[in-house]
Amino acid sequence: MKKGYKQRDWNEIKTDDSWSIFKIMGEFVQGFDALQRIGPCISIYGSARTGEDTEVYKQSREVARQLSERGYGVITGGGPGVMEAGNRGAHDAGGTSVGLNIELPFEQHNNPYIDDDKSIDFHYFFVRKVMFVKYSQGFVVMPGGFGTLDELFEALTLVQTSKVDPVPIILFDSSFWSGLVDWMKNTLAARYKTIGDNDPNLFHVVDTPEEVVQVVDEFYAKSLLRPNF
Repeated sequence: MKKGYKQRDWNEIKTDDSWSIFKIMGEFVQGFDALQRIGPCISIYGSARTGEDTEVYKQSREVARQLSERGYGVITGGGPGVMEAGNRGAHDAGGTSVGLNIELPFEQHNNPYIDDDKSIDFHYFFVRKVMFVKYSQGFVVMPGGFGTLDELFEALTLVQTSKVDPVPIILFDSSFWSGLVDWMKNTLAARYKTIGDNDPNLFHVVDTPEEVVQVVDEFYAKSLLRPNF
């Protein structure tokens, strides 16, 4: 079968891959320097497309407010939707409000509820995800799309493989998550054995902000608050 490209075309491609290392290093240095003193924080994940008038937005804001009142800072992706609601709830309570913004061709812009000294812009998704994982002592996952699922499974995989210490991973809104949870239990664990029987116990499913706070408080009544690696 004839190849669909000419080998010399590939060989003639010139890149600046080696020089990109310095940009990546710069983002890591910027992130570590800004976040190492923020104190214990909980990340709130969710859709950028969630409107201010929706129940999910209101619940996200309330979750953040209650967490802030318990002394936890809030980290979000810094954009609109659920991210804005999370920062807004922390702002309402006078708590630490962190935004890890990502450069995207649409949807993303810094929301106005992030602390001025805690708004950080990233070009690379993978650098941004490292910051979430290192400086979050828990994850609240609101209804969302592909990006939210990516962040959820990143956290689950790292805890499952012991690359980070266990932290609370909380799925908010059982009606939204029930299909995925059933698939994990019945298909991944029971039928195909691609995850362990106890792996679905790595996360909690809740329906109220009070339950979120209860899960986090109960976990840290027995565990130390510290960066994850």
